[in-house]
Formats: sequence, C-alpha cells, structure tokens
Amino acid sequence: MSHLLTWQAAFAALVGVGSGVLSALAGVGGAVVSTPGIRIAGASPLVAVGSTVPAIIPAAITGSIRYSKAGLVDWRVGLWCGSIGMVSAMAGAIVSDHVDGTLLMILTAVLVLWSSSSVLLRRDPATVETALAEQGERVATPPAPVIALIPLGLGAGFVAGLLGVGGGIVLVPTFGRLLHMPLKKTIATSLVAVAAMSISSLAGHIAEGHVRWEYALPLMVGVVPGARIGSRLGVRMPDTAMRRVVGGLLLTIGTIYLISELAQAF
Repeated sequence: MSHLLTWQAAFAALVGVGSGVLSALAGVGGAVVSTPGIRIAGASPLVAVGSTVPAIIPAAITGSIRYSKAGLVDWRVGLWCGSIGMVSAMAGAIVSDHVDGTLLMILTAVLVLWSSSSVLLRRDPATVETALAEQGERVATPPAPVIALIPLGLGAGFVAGLLGVGGGIVLVPTFGRLLHMPLKKTIATSLVAVAAMSISSLAGHIAEGHVRWEYALPLMVGVVPGARIGSRLGVRMPDTAMRRVVGGLLLTIGTIYLISELAQAF
C-alpha cells in the first residue's frame, strides 16, 4: 500500500501526540507508544521500527528545550552519551535488518517492562538529599567520569538503532541507578542524548529501507504539541507523582504490547 487511508493518517497523528507526551514526560523517545500504534495501523515490524524514528527527533528536541529552561539538563552527560551513541545507533539500525521483526517487537516490549520496574522501584536520590539537608548535612554528587559514559552511550545507541526506541528506555533507569541522578534530571538529560542518537539511527533505517514516510510524517505532526504538553507536565509534577505516572504508563504499555506481540507470534 503506497498511501495511507485517511483514518490511518489521522490515527498516526493522534499516536504522535501520545508519543510526544510520553517522550517528554518519561524521556524514552516516545516510540514505545508510536511503534505499537502504527503496528495497529497496519505497519510491518521493521517498518514500525524505522518509521517511528523521524518523529523521535523533534519530540526530543522540544522536550530538551523546555527542561533546559527549568535548569534540569546535565549537558555534559547528555552530549557525551548522545555523541558516543550516534556511532552504535547506526550499527543497530543496520543489524535490525537481519533480525526477525517479531523478535524485535517482543524485545521492545520486554525492555519497556524492565524500564517501568526500574522507575517504579527506584528511590530517588533527591529524596535522600532532601532528608540529609534537613539534618544540616550537605551532599555533593561527583560528576560522572567520561569513561563510564562510553559503554553507556554505546549500549543505548545500539538499542536505539536496533529497536527504533530512541535509547532513553535504557538511559533513564541507568542514569538514576549508576549516576545517581534525580528522576526529572535523568529524563531531561536523556532527551538530549536521544535527539543525537536518533539522527544516526534515522540515517541507518533510511539506508535499509525501513522508513515509510506515510507513517512517519503524521507522527511528526503530532509529536511536537505532544512533547510541549509532556514537558510542561514534567516540570510541574512532584517527583514522587512523576515516578508513579511514568512507571505506571510504561508498565501498562509494555504489558499490552508484549501480550499482543506474543499472541501474533504464536
């Protein structure tokens, strides 16, 4: 099918709005919504992986700008991880052409569930710092060494290219667990890296013929207003509430997505 039906294009744009909201609110790139969304609209697994990537870039940039104005972005970590991840994102996109599409969808769902559990079970470092500050103690978190960011960027970039999910699905829980960042800062910083890695990922998926612009363009129309809404909510929402909302959304999406893909596979 060379052109989408009207309902499919409208549905893809609506999916784009939801993708943009989740991208900015959770820092995960938004493809965890848009990939299953355009699968419902009729896209094959590899087309679903590739066609969501163009929409990740404007969503990540929009969210990054809003969070940056609130002073929540760690530019050093975000730019290092993003730059390093650009190399492996291209490789991941090329490798995806040689992996069964259904397996890619199942891996995406499992990764979403892992990310949701990491967010829901984490103890935000900001909570610990606040408690110590009330006792008159100062806590200083040392900056992450560059050497620690290299494997992190490479791993997140490869996942971004392989699954078309932007890489934030790996970075958000890892920034909190390994770099001890508060949740809002992990989300804001992740979006910077996601924007960079997605540019390289997009080039790889275009080269492999995975991008169908009939799906990608409606998604891109929806993600920018969605990202503006999501980033505004993220800046204003209390940390604990944000952790529950983000974790709950990822858990719901991952569960439905996994059940759906397993049902189609078997």
